[in-house]
Amino acid sequence: MKKIWAVLAAIIVLFGCSYKFNGASIPAGMKTVNVRFFENNAPLVVPDLSQQFTEDLKERIRTQSRLVVTQNEADATFEGRITGYDIKPIAFTDNKNPVAGANRLTITVFVKYINNLDTGKIKTSFEKSFTQYEDFTLGGQTLQSIERGLIKKVNAKLTENIFNDAFAQW
Repeated sequence: MKKIWAVLAAIIVLFGCSYKFNGASIPAGMKTVNVRFFENNAPLVVPDLSQQFTEDLKERIRTQSRLVVTQNEADATFEGRITGYDIKPIAFTDNKNPVAGANRLTITVFVKYINNLDTGKIKTSFEKSFTQYEDFTLGGQTLQSIERGLIKKVNAKLTENIFNDAFAQW
């Protein structure tokens, strides 16, 4: 009896470990997606933020779906612009001599997603803004030395939300 339970447990563990669920529900006919360049219209401009965000969104789609990213006509299109980039203190270390103890980097992106395969019954296309942030302390470092890593973390959150809104309607 113990052998049966041991074999059953081993089978469950083996099959359970190989199962991957990313929640994507991409229509069967959708094969290609075009991710257009996201211009940076934020009041505070980081020179390579547009390029980095656009590439991060493409990478998310490549790694989390079976879709092919193309520059030509596609079954779906992402376009938009970066509308906000902001760094603000969120905590102070001393009331008499206020110094930022913690800061928050916030990025806002306006996205227009067009599903060219929409049949009209259920609309999956959308236009909306996405905002994400990352809290940080400088800890003796300069902002310039950690900014790229912070942007990468915020972009990961943004692209996850955008991907889920486009492809995980559950």
